[in-house]
Amino acid sequence: MVRTLFNEEFHVADKFSADERLVLACGDSSALAKELPAGFFSLIVTSPPYNIGKEYENRLSLKQYLAQQKPLLAELVRVLRTDGSICWQVGNYVENAEVFPLDVYYYDIFKALGLQLRNRIIWHFERGLHCSQRFSGRYETILWFTKSDDYQFHLDPVRVPAKYPGKLHFKGEKRGLPSGNPLGKNPSDVWTILAEDWKNSVWNIPNVKANHPEKTEHPCQFPVELVERCVLALTSKDEWIYDPYCGVGSALIAAAKHERRALGCDRELAYLNTARERLLKLGEGTLKLRPLGKAVYTPTGREKVAQRPAAWDKERTLL
Repeated sequence: MVRTLFNEEFHVADKFSADERLVLACGDSSALAKELPAGFFSLIVTSPPYNIGKEYENRLSLKQYLAQQKPLLAELVRVLRTDGSICWQVGNYVENAEVFPLDVYYYDIFKALGLQLRNRIIWHFERGLHCSQRFSGRYETILWFTKSDDYQFHLDPVRVPAKYPGKLHFKGEKRGLPSGNPLGKNPSDVWTILAEDWKNSVWNIPNVKANHPEKTEHPCQFPVELVERCVLALTSKDEWIYDPYCGVGSALIAAAKHERRALGCDRELAYLNTARERLLKLGEGTLKLRPLGKAVYTPTGREKVAQRPAAWDKERTLL
């Protein structure tokens, strides 16, 4: 038992109850979803397995993979509140060096379930595997669907600094007055760390690789920052968030940081144990997190690793 951000004693439960604040359930996500109450969750946010042969998934044909996902998606729509949202973050399925964008295939499934797409968000990052027969992949997508036209969207908590805050209205009754919002501008649907944004955006979100402070044993870990924007924009305090593929608990951490309740499910007990440990450390104030809005490091060019190796030029001379 530890003191949490909610200023009350708590524990991380292993079975869902509406009276809990944080729940980590071990098991099949489809089976659990069938037991959950209808119209209950304000936000369902996750990154499902991409069917690319990771240690926690069985590789199937693309058709089999999507068919396997459909029953779960139907249950997720059932347990979503009328004003709720689903944020479905995916990359690509690759077979015989051919790329199949999973968001394209998921779109039709969600539309058939009656959801409405509000944004197709591009999450750009700099680190990843280098391809040899195609351009290296450096983005993934988040499909933001709502269950109805009456959905939550809280812009102010996620505004970013305007590039030109001193811009003025040039005509009309407001001529000469500031034309922007003092809280900042609306983030675009491209969540990027491109150079031009380093000084103008507080939402630089790198993916979780070796030197990231949040790195655990999970090979495809969600950065907490990525979920935080969804949590802040699409939910209110004390509302429930559900991650059916929670891994090491990044979505629950994002929820707990901002006084939301959260349920996570995963079939890998080792990941759930790590998630529980991270949540307890969050409550104690000892969890290592990348600060929200921290700028991505920009090499100065003086670092040895940022300089062109002399051996390359020597080899070229010899040739």
